[in-house]
Amino acid sequence: MKRRHEKLFLRVDPILCDGFGHCAELAPDIVDVDEWGYPIIKDAPLDARRDASLASANLAVRGCPRQALWIERIANTN
Repeated sequence: MKRRHEKLFLRVDPILCDGFGHCAELAPDIVDVDEWGYPIIKDAPLDARRDASLASANLAVRGCPRQALWIERIANTN
């Protein structure tokens, strides 16, 4: 029997984003910003076992004034 595992990723919709940079302030371990304030999100899965990583991602999602961020669950079978 194969177990299903989910990986969580922080995602951004670049069309909705206005580059306020709140996400980088709320989740500095996951998000950097470019010279115009637009997010550069690390393309590594969030560590669901490490509460701080997932908690800061959730803060960034809730704190985005344009609602341009979300946490995506990707299921993989192993």
